[in-house]
Amino acid sequence: MKYTYTIGIDLGGTFVKVGLVGNGKMIDFTVFNSNMQKGLEANLPYLKSVIYDLLSQNDVSKEELSGICLAFPGIVDTSHSRVLSTNEKYDDASQLNLERWFKVHFGVPFHLDNDARLATIGEWKYGAAKGINNVVMMTLGTGIGTGVILDGRVMYGEHFQAGCLGGHFVVDYKGHTCSCGNVGCVEAHASSFFLWKIIEENEHLSPQFKSRAQEYTFESHFKLAGTHEEAQLVIKECMKVWAAAIVTYIHAYDPRL
Repeated sequence: MKYTYTIGIDLGGTFVKVGLVGNGKMIDFTVFNSNMQKGLEANLPYLKSVIYDLLSQNDVSKEELSGICLAFPGIVDTSHSRVLSTNEKYDDASQLNLERWFKVHFGVPFHLDNDARLATIGEWKYGAAKGINNVVMMTLGTGIGTGVILDGRVMYGEHFQAGCLGGHFVVDYKGHTCSCGNVGCVEAHASSFFLWKIIEENEHLSPQFKSRAQEYTFESHFKLAGTHEEAQLVIKECMKVWAAAIVTYIHAYDPRL
């Protein structure tokens, strides 16, 4: 049986995940720290070596590779494979011609799209939403994203923003300033990117707890939540924001959902 191999890249704010897919099934994958603060261009040589290592470890030649897809945490022009907006995540990405870079180094078709939108498509085609034609999905990570499938069609819109701006719905007009420049966004109040600020500005948390704000992650908070009241408080507040956002987003697109 001749396999068709592709590479999928999830360019997260904290971790980058690279997967090798053969005939629609995951063959192997690797995860590494994003080093997002260095920008995307500085990380491309290492990303290239990771892809080649993944191919080599699985006895896949470059010639057997048929395509590469990259999921980016921002607004993407999918027609021209260009990043339009980054919101402080890999801020140099909009100046890069990623399609040309991947073509030079791998010589295969390249596709670029918003990360949450691609995650939604994955669940719609192969996961929890398989067989359902009206779907809203929220991704919770370094940032907060959303994707929408409406009547069996992926939402893009004229400016490629439809369906993927759930992290920038305003939930508190007197709240924190977001990386997008708005005030009170979901992402500013309940994402990993702003977790340190969420902790430091919460008046109900002790100085001792706040002193470790830069160290905490959502993973550590969920582990602490069983026995630590302050961790429980942070998690509960964020869960309220997530719940409010998803309900608002669903009704914004289709109350039937």
